[in-house]
Amino acid sequence: MTTDTTAHGGVRESIYTTELVPTQERRSYWRQALSQAFGKVDISVPTDAYSGTVRTASLGRLRAVTVEGDGMALRRTRRPAAGEGEEECVVLKLLETGIARVEQDGREGQIQPGDIFVYNTTRPVRLDLPQSFRIKSLVLPRGMLGLRDPEVNQITAAPFGPDSSLGGLLSPFITGLVDDAAAFPPHIQELMALNAADLLGTLADEWLGRTRAQAQEKPQTLLLRVQSFIDEKLADPALSPAQIARAHHISLRYLHKLFQAEGITVSRWILQQRLEACRRDLLRHQMKGLTIAAVAHQRGFASAAHFSRSFRAAYGMSPSEWRKSQQPSPEAAR
Repeated sequence: MTTDTTAHGGVRESIYTTELVPTQERRSYWRQALSQAFGKVDISVPTDAYSGTVRTASLGRLRAVTVEGDGMALRRTRRPAAGEGEEECVVLKLLETGIARVEQDGREGQIQPGDIFVYNTTRPVRLDLPQSFRIKSLVLPRGMLGLRDPEVNQITAAPFGPDSSLGGLLSPFITGLVDDAAAFPPHIQELMALNAADLLGTLADEWLGRTRAQAQEKPQTLLLRVQSFIDEKLADPALSPAQIARAHHISLRYLHKLFQAEGITVSRWILQQRLEACRRDLLRHQMKGLTIAAVAHQRGFASAAHFSRSFRAAYGMSPSEWRKSQQPSPEAAR
C-alpha cells in the first residue's frame, strides 16, 4: 500500500508499507518500493509474509529515506546498460537498529548500530540485513559531490562508527535531516541538500587521506601494529578478524592478506597468542591460586573445554600437566 502526504512546507512524502498488501504480493511490492527509493535492485526476503515500511521525501535534489522491516538481502549484480537512463547516485546510510554486511568495489564492511556507510547505486553491490532493522538514508546525485569515480570508489562499504570524528558529526545530522525532511520549507531544501553534499565530501576527504597514509605504510609495519593490537585485546572473547580490520581501517580481505604472507590465518594467530599467554600465566606465582579455567577466561577463552583441547593439541599435554611439570620437586625445593 502506498500513501502520499504533503507537509506544511509543500514537500511530498511517500509511504510504502506491506501492512495491507496481500501476502502473495508482498515480495514484488517490497522490491518495487525499494527500487523507487534507491534505483533498480534485486531483493531477497525470507518469507512471503514479509513486513516492512519505506518513507521517502524529496529534499531539493536529495531523497531522504527511512526503511524498516524484517531481514532481507539486497543485490545489484551489474551496471546499467547504455540507454537505460538511470541516474548515478551515492547513498549515505545510518544503521539505527540491526546489523548488516555490505560489499562493493572489492571491499567488505561489517556494520553495527550507529555506523554510517556509503554505496553507489549503479555499481554491483551486496547488502545483507539478517534481522529486523531500521536504516535512514540520504540519496545524492553523484554530480553534487564534486568527486571523481576513483575517489567515490574508495569510500564505499567503509563503515564510520559513532566514535569517529565525522561519524559522530554525521549521525545526528542524518537523523535530523531524514526525520524532518517533509517539514522543511522549499527555500531550505536546497540549502540542506548542499550541506549534506559538503559533509559527504568531507567524509571522502578524511577517508582518502587515511587510506593514502596507510598506502605509504609498509605491510610489515602494519602487520606489527595489528599483532600488537591483538596482544592488547586477548582478554576480549569477542575479538575477531572483522573487529581488527575495523580498528585499523582496512578491509577484511587485506587483513587476511597480511597474515597469509606469514603463512598463518588471523584466527590461528589469535589462538596461538592466547595459548602462549596462558602457558606463561600458569607458571606465574600471582596466578597460583587461580583455577585453570579462570586463567583461560582471563585470556579470552569462553570455554574451558576448548582451551584444554587446544592446549593439548599445541603442547602435547593438558594445562594441569604443564603446570605440575614446571613445579619444583620437594627435594629441589628443600
